[in-house]
Amino acid sequence: MLICPQCQFENPVTNKFCQQCGASLTHKACPECGAQVTYSAKECPKCGTFTGTVWQAIISPRTVAQVSVSPSREVSETANPSLSEKSDLELPDILSKTESVNTEIQVSWEEELADQIPDKNSAEAISEFSPELYLDQQQRYQLLEPLPSEITEEVKVRVLDCQPLQASPIEVLIHQQSQEPELGKEPDSKQIIDLWQTVPEIAKAYLALKTEFEPIVPTLHDAWVEDDREIILIEDRSQWPTLVDLWKDHQIPQIHLLQILHEMSSLWVAAEAWHCQQSLLDLSNLRIDEDQSLGILRLNKDPVDTELTMPDLGQIWQELFHQTDRTLFGPIAALINDLKLESISTIQDLRSRLQEIADELSESAPPVLETNDFDSNQITSPPPITTPSTKELINPYSLINPEGSDDMPTVVLPMQLLSLEDAGRTDVGRQRRHNEDYFGVQTKLTKIENPIGRNMEARGLYILCDGMGGHAGGEIASALAVKTLIEYFHEHWKDDLPDEDCIRQGVLEANQAIYDINQQDARSGSGRMGTTLVMVLIQETEVAVAHVGDSRLYRLSRRQGIEQITVDHEVGQREIKRGVQPEIAYSRPDAYQLTQALGPRNEHFVDPDIEFFELNEDTLMLLCSDGLSDNDLIETHWQTHLQPYLSSRSNLEESVNNLIELANQYNGHDNITAILIRAKVRPDLDQARVGNS
Repeated sequence: MLICPQCQFENPVTNKFCQQCGASLTHKACPECGAQVTYSAKECPKCGTFTGTVWQAIISPRTVAQVSVSPSREVSETANPSLSEKSDLELPDILSKTESVNTEIQVSWEEELADQIPDKNSAEAISEFSPELYLDQQQRYQLLEPLPSEITEEVKVRVLDCQPLQASPIEVLIHQQSQEPELGKEPDSKQIIDLWQTVPEIAKAYLALKTEFEPIVPTLHDAWVEDDREIILIEDRSQWPTLVDLWKDHQIPQIHLLQILHEMSSLWVAAEAWHCQQSLLDLSNLRIDEDQSLGILRLNKDPVDTELTMPDLGQIWQELFHQTDRTLFGPIAALINDLKLESISTIQDLRSRLQEIADELSESAPPVLETNDFDSNQITSPPPITTPSTKELINPYSLINPEGSDDMPTVVLPMQLLSLEDAGRTDVGRQRRHNEDYFGVQTKLTKIENPIGRNMEARGLYILCDGMGGHAGGEIASALAVKTLIEYFHEHWKDDLPDEDCIRQGVLEANQAIYDINQQDARSGSGRMGTTLVMVLIQETEVAVAHVGDSRLYRLSRRQGIEQITVDHEVGQREIKRGVQPEIAYSRPDAYQLTQALGPRNEHFVDPDIEFFELNEDTLMLLCSDGLSDNDLIETHWQTHLQPYLSSRSNLEESVNNLIELANQYNGHDNITAILIRAKVRPDLDQARVGNS
């Protein structure tokens, strides 16, 4: 099967496009130049950028005891005490949480599994086809580093996945053991268990712990056992910053450090059953991701015949503070000391102490107004789209109560901008002969570094217009509106973010510029040209939005999910505001007719909606014309075409291209334009100190 990189849907191996989201299963965009590159390619043929999918391979020699152990013993006596009492037939259920596949697979699971799982003689087979090139017999994993001829101790190498969308053998195995048997056919449990013996014990630990500790434990891609070695392939996190680097940054608030200690304590308990607590006792193994959240490079097995205890965890915490010269403030110092003296003997006691410290920090933190919502006095915004990921606003840097209590106060810290990225594209669509959409992007970034730390000052202006009035009409209107607004804000945007009156005046000047041409050319009726407008202004973490017509702004964040920020200026929405039921309002034949646009009428008939909000967490904003938003395309496909691009490791150009392709596939009746803005933020500790002084 082929796993779609956009939506994770499982497709037949013969597919070229995903059955669920339509994404290409053969090509992707180069992150550097945007050229189309096959998924199996190592480099972009146009610019030479490395585009391949890389895994970290960990190859360990097997002991004589491991090799000679009987199959029943190897399966039943797992490293997890809670599973050791189960029967052999029950063992694979540790992975039963995987979702079932809702697609017709053209290749039988039995045949595909037999083709991909290495046999017992795979070590000999490898040597027959250039062992210096590939790690496996199927020649899927190409070595990027030389491999020793003899492996007497653990070896780590990077490998290139030559079939990155193809399900790995272990994924096929998991799928097979999770499926219900066909009607009238008994499940071949013995075959599943026999195949399960090809999986190293450490791989089972990855799979079990990943379900609960998704961001922390790296993804296991593949694993198999050979006569003299066991091999696992995991996510390559070698370029991730270390946790020590984060601890050295004195701008990171203490409450964020507490959150990480809490996550370490939770993983410590879960890892005990799999004898992997050593993973948390090596500072070089502790890393942070782009959102400054805890991650580990790999799972490390505990030393043989050594029982790790909570004082060991306290020791590594103390070392973390000592190596970074970070102040070991009173409550944490006392907690670590109690851990080392074994005064804290249970995980419940440890969590309670961490929570008490968090409560103390919450009480001393400066009060900050949450401003995620728009000013309700200006506009009645539509309710957020209901999605599984839409939750109450929780500050990313608040400590989550480990017991799940809702009574704990949430500390909202002032934020500062870490990065601001954008990408835009317009397309004529599949039915129009010319493009009446137009957009403009202007971003100014200033990075500031000093001995205290690093900061960024940013200012961005993003304008999207969808013209109307036919050829040489709509095109002129949309381009003129963008040009007028850019010139206006170049003159009037000096220091702070423009206020509502300033923004309104800029919109009215754009309207007047188009209106004057209509008057000069004596255009009338439908011949009068005009344009919609959606515009975003960003200065640091402050955002202003203005819009006229039915071009939209969507906002996406991890905690809030997807939200449509603007409300279309059309007859249907006007009737809803008057109290008419939506079903009745949109049953009118003119329901989608615009009630406002720039250009057809003078300033007395134009009333732009202008709103402001703060960036309190990492946010992705999408400005789009109705060629993309029609037929609820964003509401339906945001999880596959927007959510993955919250990550700074993803390519915004690729996302915009995918959105254009999506609109052409499902709409295509109109011009299509999209602008994506990605803003990454972090707590501003200096401002918090000022507010607290």
